[in-house]
Amino acid sequence: MQPKDARELTLDHSIAAADAVASADVKQPVRPKLLQVLGPGLITGASDDDPSGIATYSQAGAQFGFDLGWTLIASWPLMCAIQEISARIGRVTGRGLAGNLKRHYPPLLVYMLIFLLVLANTINLGADLGAMAAALQLLIGGSQLLYVAMFAVISVLLEVFLRYSRYVSVLKWLSLSLFAYVGAALVVHLPWATVAQRLVFPHLSWSAGYVTTVAAILGTTISPYLFFWQAEQEVEGMHESPHTLALTQRPAPAQAEFSRIRWDTYLGMGLSNVVALFIVLTTAATLHAHGITDIQTSAQAAEALRPIAGRWVFLVFALGIIGTGLLALPVLGGSAAYALGELRGWPVGLARKLGRAKAFYATIAAATVVGGALNFSAIDPIKALFWCAVVNCIVAVPVMIMMMHLSTHAPAMGSFRLPGGLRMVGWLATAVMVAATIGVIVAAF
Repeated sequence: MQPKDARELTLDHSIAAADAVASADVKQPVRPKLLQVLGPGLITGASDDDPSGIATYSQAGAQFGFDLGWTLIASWPLMCAIQEISARIGRVTGRGLAGNLKRHYPPLLVYMLIFLLVLANTINLGADLGAMAAALQLLIGGSQLLYVAMFAVISVLLEVFLRYSRYVSVLKWLSLSLFAYVGAALVVHLPWATVAQRLVFPHLSWSAGYVTTVAAILGTTISPYLFFWQAEQEVEGMHESPHTLALTQRPAPAQAEFSRIRWDTYLGMGLSNVVALFIVLTTAATLHAHGITDIQTSAQAAEALRPIAGRWVFLVFALGIIGTGLLALPVLGGSAAYALGELRGWPVGLARKLGRAKAFYATIAAATVVGGALNFSAIDPIKALFWCAVVNCIVAVPVMIMMMHLSTHAPAMGSFRLPGGLRMVGWLATAVMVAATIGVIVAAF
C-alpha cells in the first residue's frame, strides 16, 4: 500500500473532525433558530424583488389589473425547483455553478454565458441604483445622481469590509423591508372576492402586451444571477463552518442538508412571490382602477400612488424600493464576481479578506461602478433594462439545461443525483423559460 500524501492526510483529518462534530451534535441536539435555517434561499428570494422587479410587477398591475396575479402562483414551484437544484449542486460538489460548468462543458460556451451574465448584471445594477436614487429623491429631494454614487459606494464598502457572517445577517434583516408592500396592499382595501376569482380563473389573452408581460414576470422570477448566487452561498456557508466538506467527500449529513436547503428555498421563494403578488394587487387596485396604465419604473409607481392611495402608501412603497435595492445590489455584483472568478480560477468569496481576493472584489466594484455610470450617460435606462431582460432569458435557458444535465451527472454529483419529482419540475421550469425567451425575443424584434 502506498503511503498517503499530505493532501490526503489533511482530508482524512478534516473528515474525522467533521464526524466527531457530527457525533457530538447527535448526543446534544440543538434546535436551530429560524434565522440560522433561513440563509441563501431567503436572501436569494428577497433579492428577486429588486427595484427592477418592482417596476415589472407594478407595470403588470397597472396595465392588466388583477389578471396577471396567477403568474406568481404558477411560477413559485418552478423557481423553487431550479433554485433548490442550484443549491444542491453547490452543497454536493463544494463548487459554485460556474466552477462546475467550467469542469464539464465546452469552455467557449461557458465563457460566452458568463460574459452575458456579467453584462446583464451590470445593467441591472445600474437600473437598481437609479431606481433607489429616484425613490430617495422623491422622499427628501436633492440630486438623484449624487444618491446613485452614494448607494454604489455604500454597497461596495459593505461587501468588501464587513465580515461575511455579519453581512449575511444584515441581508437577512433587510429582507424584512419586503413586508412594506404587504402593508401597502392591506391599506388600499383590495376587493378580495375579485382577487380570488382572478387568481383561480384568470383572464388569458394572446395579445402582444399580455404575452410580453408574462414573459417579463417569468424572466424576473427565474433569473440566472439567482442560480449562481445561491449555489455559491452554499459553498460560502461550508467555508464558514469548521470541518464542513462537500457531500461527495462526506455524505453523512446529506439528508439533513437537503431538508435545510428545501425549507430555506421554498420559504425564500414563497416570500419573494407573495410580495410580488401584493405589488401587482396594490397597483391594480389603485393605478389600474384610476386609468394609469403606463408605469416604467418603480419610482414612477411610487409617485403615481401618492395622490391615489395617500402619503402613507407612497412612503412605504418608496422606502421599500430603497430597502430591496440594498439587498439586491450585493447579489447582482456578487453573483457576477463569483461566476467570473471561478471561471478564471481566482480566489473568490465574501468571507475572504480583501488582500486574498483582490480580483474578486475588483469585479464587484467594477460592475457596481459601471452600472452606476450608466445613470450619468445618455443611455435610456428603461430600454437598457428591457434588453437586460432579453439577455437574462437568453442566458437562463442554456444554463438551466446544463444544470439539469449536471444534476444527474454521476461524475459531478456522485450518488446524489436528483430525485425524480424534482427532476421533472426542473425540466418543466426549463421548458417554460424556453417559451418565455421566445416571447421576449419576438417582442424585441
